[in-house]
Amino acid sequence: MTDNLPPVQELSYEQARDQLVATVRQLEGGQVPLEDALKMWERGEELAKHCQAFLDSAKQRLDAAAPQQPQD
Repeated sequence: MTDNLPPVQELSYEQARDQLVATVRQLEGGQVPLEDALKMWERGEELAKHCQAFLDSAKQRLDAAAPQQPQD
């Protein structure tokens, strides 16, 4: 089920997010055999971490680019 997919690290944020959404939909459908569901869950965890890393990096870049407000 997840055997022919590219490694998570090679995906863009958008690709990883779309795969994660599709994975959640399939798992919520409840029609996936247990072993496949476990593999999908594991990949979903990897996808979620990958997406979060992109978001964390974007936030750091925005914070660095934003003008600093004086502290009171």
